[in-house]
Amino acid sequence: MAAASPPTRGHRPPPPSGVVVPHKPKWHQQLAAALIFALARGLAATVRFRMHDASGYFSAAPQGKIIFTIWHNRLALALILYRRYVARRDPSRKLVAMVSASRDGGMLARVLEHFGVEPVRGSSSRRGAQALREMVSWGERGHDLAITPDGPRGPRYVVQEGVISTAQLTGLPIVPVAYHLNWKICLNSWDRFQMPLPFALCKINVGRVVRVPREATEAEREVLRQQLETELRAITRD
Repeated sequence: MAAASPPTRGHRPPPPSGVVVPHKPKWHQQLAAALIFALARGLAATVRFRMHDASGYFSAAPQGKIIFTIWHNRLALALILYRRYVARRDPSRKLVAMVSASRDGGMLARVLEHFGVEPVRGSSSRRGAQALREMVSWGERGHDLAITPDGPRGPRYVVQEGVISTAQLTGLPIVPVAYHLNWKICLNSWDRFQMPLPFALCKINVGRVVRVPREATEAEREVLRQQLETELRAITRD
């Protein structure tokens, strides 16, 4: 067999087949992430929180690990809620969150790191299978998982398949969470992203837990996906 000729100067060999490398944040995105983190912490300090918990998971620190599920447009306070109602009660708990592998996702991943959250880069449209394997691995190692079921591109308030697959492979319960802000700004984005204003009242609703059996069939998975979507919509008020 003839030896492969070396690549010509200035020519890079193609990346390994099937491997998608997520975008890393550039310096200005890292700066923006630090500013977003500081802004989120500052705003959250002025927000008043009230919780209605139909799941019973947050009346005390959850005993078992969970999949924390919240709509994409409510990410602004999602990590604050996890800190307030889970991590503060049990500082040993750690959270892993799925973030898009896109350029914008790189900045969000850096924000998560400021909050002490481990980002896993991927979505249904990019690096999905790799991200799912990583999420399952983190879940098996005893971490809580966080997924925005309609992200990163929507449609808004439509649960995608990824959260059901993650729950089936890990055996972790899906805990649906939503909140309503009486004082906010809604951005002109696909998800109508909600930004709290200072001194807003945040009414948190935690829905009934959804569990996906490991032996669930495709038809059963679809029923559970619809059940989760119905539950999340029921606790969502814009």
